Amino acid sequence: MLIFLFTPVSLNDVLSVGIVPFLLSFIATMTRIFLQAIRFYYFVRKFIGKNVSSFWKIIFARLAGEFVTQTTPSYIGGELVRIAFLTKSGVPAGRAAWVTTMEIIADVFVGTILAFIAGFIAISNGSLLIGLIIVTIATPTFGFWFFILIYSAKKNIQLPSFSLKLAKKFISEQKAQRGINSVNKALDDLCIMSRENFGSFKSVKIFSVGIAITLVAFIFHGLSFLVLTHSVDTYIGLFLSFMATSSSTILGTLPITIGGSGLAEWGLWGYINHLNDISQIGNIVHDNDQLNVIIAWRIASYYIPLVIMWIALMRLALRTNYSKSNSPSFTTPDSKAD
Repeated sequence: MLIFLFTPVSLNDVLSVGIVPFLLSFIATMTRIFLQAIRFYYFVRKFIGKNVSSFWKIIFARLAGEFVTQTTPSYIGGELVRIAFLTKSGVPAGRAAWVTTMEIIADVFVGTILAFIAGFIAISNGSLLIGLIIVTIATPTFGFWFFILIYSAKKNIQLPSFSLKLAKKFISEQKAQRGINSVNKALDDLCIMSRENFGSFKSVKIFSVGIAITLVAFIFHGLSFLVLTHSVDTYIGLFLSFMATSSSTILGTLPITIGGSGLAEWGLWGYINHLNDISQIGNIVHDNDQLNVIIAWRIASYYIPLVIMWIALMRLALRTNYSKSNSPSFTTPDSKAD
């Protein structure tokens, strides 16, 4: 609504891209999301085992977690949904955290490497501002998770000492201590998993497959924008679309807006607009055409998929509540009387 209020783009302008390109963009996005769910399923099977849950339950859990990821600043929170699902399925918290950590690292590794490439391409073509912004954001993200990966393989990670004092301001000391002990135990298990798997050929192979799936998912992310650019007689190559959407993703990680709203659109527009001297761009004729395509892309790749991911989240939540309501503890004579 804010986009339509504060930009010269109307709903008719967005619809002018055409139904077929819009649907193709949506399909490419859902393919990316489904590939991420397949990666989650693959990591669960390889790192934990085959008896955790069924294929579709794991897929739905991943989609549910993605809804939370896409509706919070910096794309965080989905990991908690996936950890909760795995622990509910009988997986120790540390092992569940290991799987989600591997997912984060795969996304960060591929996403930041692509962002570095996009940033250096921008800088080499004279677009210093957008290039430096992208590289500046990508550097601490890559450094933090690389440090976590290396540090956890050597030492145990624990919550800082002030965590208890902070927690006691909101809950009782007993609950705060119990919660911190649980988190520290999960972190201990995570570090143990890291030491067990770090450097082993089997784990490297599993992680390499995860990286490959992640890269293909990012390619579909680029395709989701590419198919829309052709709808307004604008030629943009796959590589540039790939770089532009990667830049959009890394800018969306700034903890300013929910799901990177505004930042993602600006990042995509800024990257393309500042590189309009590259031969791959071809004929980008009007700024309004760019804006129409970018907003149509955002709707097809973000807002509509959110509905599907929300349905998955509700399915997961309702299934959990239903199973609780049908547990033996709720079927005593007193409970029935109540």
